[in-house]
Amino acid sequence: MLEIAGGLWSGSLAILADGWHDLGDALSLALAYFLERKASKGPSRAFTYGYRRYSLLSSVIVALLLVAGSALILREAIPRFANPGQPRTEFMLVFAVLGILVNGYAVLKMRVGRSANEKVLSWHLLEDLLGWIAVLVGTLLMRAFGWNWIDPALAVVIALLVLWHVVGHTRESVQLFLQRTPEGFDLDGFRREVRAIAGVTGLHDLHAWSLDGQRHVLSLHVVLRRGTDAAAAKATIRESAKSHGEFHVTIETEFEGEDCDDRCADPTPGSKANE
Repeated sequence: MLEIAGGLWSGSLAILADGWHDLGDALSLALAYFLERKASKGPSRAFTYGYRRYSLLSSVIVALLLVAGSALILREAIPRFANPGQPRTEFMLVFAVLGILVNGYAVLKMRVGRSANEKVLSWHLLEDLLGWIAVLVGTLLMRAFGWNWIDPALAVVIALLVLWHVVGHTRESVQLFLQRTPEGFDLDGFRREVRAIAGVTGLHDLHAWSLDGQRHVLSLHVVLRRGTDAAAAKATIRESAKSHGEFHVTIETEFEGEDCDDRCADPTPGSKANE
């Protein structure tokens, strides 16, 4: 609210637009904090894998709010090129310095985050910091040369930068929601590793997806030669999975000649469905 008041006081569209943007940010951060705490809860009868996917839900909601805020900024800024007005640059300087200090501290605190939600928030705070640096530079140019069109131009640039980065992160979060194979996990390579284990004659119903971008789930059916130690084969498979990331592994074993009672579905190696 202070930033919105500063934008109205200084007559700066860039600060006013960023103020509305940051008001949405505050609501987003509160939501992210609530959902991130929810995500840390353990399994329950209703959510047997726990609440980790709440973190993904938070990242999607925050990203959508940022996109909506950026669209609002663009709608307000573009008409101002014809009539940029006369911002009070002395107040713009004060708010720009405060914005750099506050957002710079926040970026340092969030840069160690690893979950999808924390990554979105970290990028978001970094974009705010860059935006305030741009406001500071633009204000100095307006004071030196009287280029008042810089104010709406800054608003447009900030909005486009936010859209550029957030859309990419939103795409990543949505793909995780749709249970895409975790980034960097070589499904066909893991398949070859399992087939190379002594006693394994085949595998099917292999699936890999992520709970929150950090913790993953892996399940498969393994066909064993009769007489093979199933426990030892499972242990070897679990060790192989650990080398690929943090996986919750579920393995079902079958011996040669046994039918799979489940409706098994397995992506064809190398097919577009597996990309």
